[in-house]
Amino acid sequence: MSDKQIELAVLDMAGTTVADDGLVEQAFEVAITAAGVPAEGPERDAARVFVQDTMGQSKIWCFRTLLGDEDRAQQANRAFEAAYTELAEAAGVRPIPGAAEAISALRAAGIKVALTTGFSRETQDKLLKALDWNDIADLALVPADAGRGRPYPDMVLTALLRLEVDAVDRVAVLGDTSSDIATGLAAGARIVAGTLTGAHTEEQLRAAGATHVLASVAEFAQLLLAERG
Repeated sequence: MSDKQIELAVLDMAGTTVADDGLVEQAFEVAITAAGVPAEGPERDAARVFVQDTMGQSKIWCFRTLLGDEDRAQQANRAFEAAYTELAEAAGVRPIPGAAEAISALRAAGIKVALTTGFSRETQDKLLKALDWNDIADLALVPADAGRGRPYPDMVLTALLRLEVDAVDRVAVLGDTSSDIATGLAAGARIVAGTLTGAHTEEQLRAAGATHVLASVAEFAQLLLAERG
């Protein structure tokens, strides 16, 4: 057992605690179409590669970087948020198996839990409501709450400050993308784990610097609880 026990678990949502089923990619297709990117050809192909590479990052940042024009970026972001909400409602939002139980077990053991996302506040709130998760965690954050989204450390550090955690080495981060790993490492978290329930492969997560690669959030909870003895 470590003498510096984990006090805070920062968990991504889509792909980590919430099943994605390709909805993010589908919503991106709708969004870049709305922004005027041709349906076929090199521009669309490049956009698809960019979407994969930046999965997990702030969506408005992605559109600004991809499109290079604020008006088009805002148009794409609005289309993305609307399409994701519609797709999620049609498919039925569901948690990763064991996610709710894992979060409850962490909190019961005295570990605070923050849920983070690259989505807007409106979309995160809709997801939490659909899952009946409004009270499941100690905190829920979006990039606008912290300043910058992933891969920057802002959301992890904002969670640490708001929840009055003693030090960055008392923090554990879990996500399904390379940008989740980059965020945790930039924040100085002691455990920065990847999960295989989302967008990126074990190879991609390890290449990004993950301290652990786990099957799911349930296994992540087991890891943290085992550390507490």
